[in-house]
Amino acid sequence: MNKEESVQFAQKYLEDLLSFFGANITVSSTCDEDVIELSVPSNELNSLLIGRNAETLRSLQYIVSTVLRNKEAMFTRVNIDIADYKKQRADRIAAQAREWIEEVRRTGDSHIVSLNAADRRIVHRVASDYSDIRTFSEGEGYDRKLTIAQAGS
Repeated sequence: MNKEESVQFAQKYLEDLLSFFGANITVSSTCDEDVIELSVPSNELNSLLIGRNAETLRSLQYIVSTVLRNKEAMFTRVNIDIADYKKQRADRIAAQAREWIEEVRRTGDSHIVSLNAADRRIVHRVASDYSDIRTFSEGEGYDRKLTIAQAGS
């Protein structure tokens, strides 16, 4: 399955999955680098489709990605955003990261925080704008922690 077929298949597959929840929704799709981006507009089932701590959303991504791998699609990485939930969360995490960075600059003490992989990427990206700050992750699995420190330390 080529790039275009992979994107179209993922879009249709997600629309079919959402229909099982009783949602007849048109999903928009794009492909950014090697990631298929699927966007679900806001609807009355937002909280159900996102789930507690976005568990349902992550599960939907996993299902679509797994099916693409099984179909030997050219692209298998999928990012699903429902009602701009992820975008809004990314904005909140980025704002929090700037606060942590300012705290590290002010006190000189490192800041250690437990975040999921997607949130750690956001903090790393924000920190890359600061030449005097470095970030790194340590640990394995759910015990992985991100450290924000001054570059000289």
